[in-house]
Amino acid sequence: MTDTFESEEDAITSEEITGISIPSSTETVSTTPPTRNAFSALMSPQPKHPSRAPPALSSTYTSSLNPRNNLGAYISSPTSFPPSTVLSHTPTSVVINDRYPKSSVHILLLPRDASKTLLHPLSALQNDPAFLSQIQIEVSTLRQRVASELRRLYGKYSAGEIARREAMERESAPAPGGDLPPGRDWSKSIISGVHLSPSMNHLHIHILSTDRFSPCMKHRKHYNSFNTPFLIPVEDFPLGEGDERLKKGVGRTYLESELRCWRCGKGFGNRFARLKEHLEEEFDKWKRE
Repeated sequence: MTDTFESEEDAITSEEITGISIPSSTETVSTTPPTRNAFSALMSPQPKHPSRAPPALSSTYTSSLNPRNNLGAYISSPTSFPPSTVLSHTPTSVVINDRYPKSSVHILLLPRDASKTLLHPLSALQNDPAFLSQIQIEVSTLRQRVASELRRLYGKYSAGEIARREAMERESAPAPGGDLPPGRDWSKSIISGVHLSPSMNHLHIHILSTDRFSPCMKHRKHYNSFNTPFLIPVEDFPLGEGDERLKKGVGRTYLESELRCWRCGKGFGNRFARLKEHLEEEFDKWKRE
């Protein structure tokens, strides 16, 4: 496949850009509730009020002519996707599993505000305090849910969870709602933010575990897009006037910078294959902390 859809500041390949299948407009959506996995159930909100239908979106959002618009399908028609893909949706946002995750847990928050969703993140998050506050609150909530998923996946390996596990296993374990040892703070193992130069057109916020361990992590740009200032944490907004990340062309510099382990800081130059081997070693150490 040619690189028709790639640019120098793309952190993903043209195969990834074009890799999301958009449901046909004539596709029938089943009304039978599908079986959900544990993470889908965890992520699903518990509404206190009847849900409202989001405002209708222009066909621009799901245009098949430009694959960079493919995230729009999730925004306009989240029920067209299985719960293993769309984890939750409300009138204001959709949460999905990243199709090409760059860590063992990697989700995306897709705002549904039609006045914001096709804006560059630096515009959407920099110039509207109310919208920024809404996004920061949603990201904070999702970080806690991802932390719970990390505990579910890796708690049995973690030294920091031993006292908590033992308390839960004892016959004298506290009743539901009682006190338990806090265990490992998995929220410290999560990063979240927007890319300085997104490859997809619709506004999306990444929330992922710090391990950067995934079969989809395949080259330097993949890694550096989540291990350099190319990923801007949502809590950093609004950026100051002199912030380096606002400089033209700086995204390419970040993507092409030296490869360096996120955990121990060891440098690997441009040797991605060696870094990949090292990341597997660090992943095992990280989950056992």
